[in-house]
Amino acid sequence: MNLTRIAQGFLLAAGLSAVTGAFAQDVTGAGASFPAPIYSKWADAYHKATGARINYQSVGSGAGIRQIKAKTVDFGASDAPLKDDELAKDGLVQFPTVIGGVVPVVNIKGVAPGQLKLTGQLLGDIYLGKIAKWNDPAITALNPGVALPDAAIAPVRRADGSGTSFLFTNYLSKVNPEWKAKVGEGTAVNWPTGAGGKGNEGVSSYVQRLSNSIGYVEYAYAKQNKMSFVLLKNQAGNFVAPSDDAFKAAAAGAEWAKSFYQVLTEQAGKDSWPITGATFILMHKAQEKNVSAAAALKFFDWAYAAGGDKMADDLDYVALPAAVKDLVRKQWAEIKGADGKAIGYK
Repeated sequence: MNLTRIAQGFLLAAGLSAVTGAFAQDVTGAGASFPAPIYSKWADAYHKATGARINYQSVGSGAGIRQIKAKTVDFGASDAPLKDDELAKDGLVQFPTVIGGVVPVVNIKGVAPGQLKLTGQLLGDIYLGKIAKWNDPAITALNPGVALPDAAIAPVRRADGSGTSFLFTNYLSKVNPEWKAKVGEGTAVNWPTGAGGKGNEGVSSYVQRLSNSIGYVEYAYAKQNKMSFVLLKNQAGNFVAPSDDAFKAAAAGAEWAKSFYQVLTEQAGKDSWPITGATFILMHKAQEKNVSAAAALKFFDWAYAAGGDKMADDLDYVALPAAVKDLVRKQWAEIKGADGKAIGYK
């Protein structure tokens, strides 16, 4: 998959199926770039199986939230979960689809994936502009034997409102007190330094082109673009690499039965990846377009099946546990049509 093409948005499940497609309901969605690779893969397979097209624009979580609130799409997508009171205010429900990890990536000549170690404190100091060179003593002390250049660090961050940025800045706020005090967390923050790229795609492309740069992207982008990810020190004090198992370890303590508002950064566990997060779908409780809403739920129900889990695994996302999927399906009963009845999706 050429992930750089996602930046302009795309027609998921492109391809013609005139006979079946004529009877299938198309669905529109917009939002997070974090899950765009798996939504693309799901939608392509779904189109081949049913003829239905899922038209998803990878425009960032901030834009996805705005579009679903404005009712210009059938579903919005965000990596930054909305709190329960905000959902209630706007008449929305949210549910998770998959779990993944946000990964710092670097472009330093001679530095291989997993060779460089960083802590959250150092990462925050880099993005604060306090650590400006790769051979800063604080970095070299942590990385004996790694040839780090006497070169300026070029930080890259998101230019758009982003759930990936929410996870990244939420993590930095937990591990770097100065970051928390001066910048804080959010889908969009007042970045002290760095060049902006649009979407995970834009940050990936920027880091690949810019020598001595550092950025943060969802793991699928790092892996498929063969980018040099860093090892991070987790809450247990271990330096860990991003992986499915590390994301699962971080998500193990999520209390989904309590609320779908779950932030999974800096979780306990010796194997936990510290910047882990779920990605979420947003829909209105009161639907004006019953058929489109039912078609959207039917798509996500299909994606929750074993085949969808396998596709998620292939792209290094973590599928939701069966018990969490059951909680989601139960919540779908809250999505109702103009007649006040739950929208069926089977």
